Amino acid sequence: MYKLPLLLILTIFSAILSGVANGQDLKVGYMDISRVLKDAPQSELARKTLKQEFNPRDQKIVTMQKNLKKLSDRQERDAKLMSKADNIKLERQIVSLKRDIKRAKEEFNEDFNLRRNEELAKLHKLINKTTVSIAKKLKYDIILSDNVLYNSERVDITDMVITELKKLKSSSNNTIKKSN
Repeated sequence: MYKLPLLLILTIFSAILSGVANGQDLKVGYMDISRVLKDAPQSELARKTLKQEFNPRDQKIVTMQKNLKKLSDRQERDAKLMSKADNIKLERQIVSLKRDIKRAKEEFNEDFNLRRNEELAKLHKLINKTTVSIAKKLKYDIILSDNVLYNSERVDITDMVITELKKLKSSSNNTIKKSN
């Protein structure tokens, strides 16, 4: 199952090492994607955008839950005082509201996950573009990211990527301010 990817990796490294053996220098870099995702200003902007976009729906669900609590409390408190018909009517309202809340939560989670994945894909694309730009500018032969057991600070370009993303963020803010 893992033979093909392993074979591909070994082939790539043997090609790289053969170049090194021929006297060519190999410049390798490492970028910590999880740290970039955490520290990039675009990540915070995406989080704020999602929160702003989904907060009204979240508040609607909270309101529905409060209404359910009121109905449930009323049923517990007044069940013995209510007529059987009123009790059944209240029970149906509670069941219906529970169903509506469940449906609203499921739709909310599905829509939120879709939008979060869209924002994450945009962010990954920007990070990759920025990383490639830095790699070309500094003449790196290869940039590694995930599944690296160890890397020295000498090859770590994570801070450079974050700094470049901050520059992109501030230049996009300046462009927005100039256009207003």
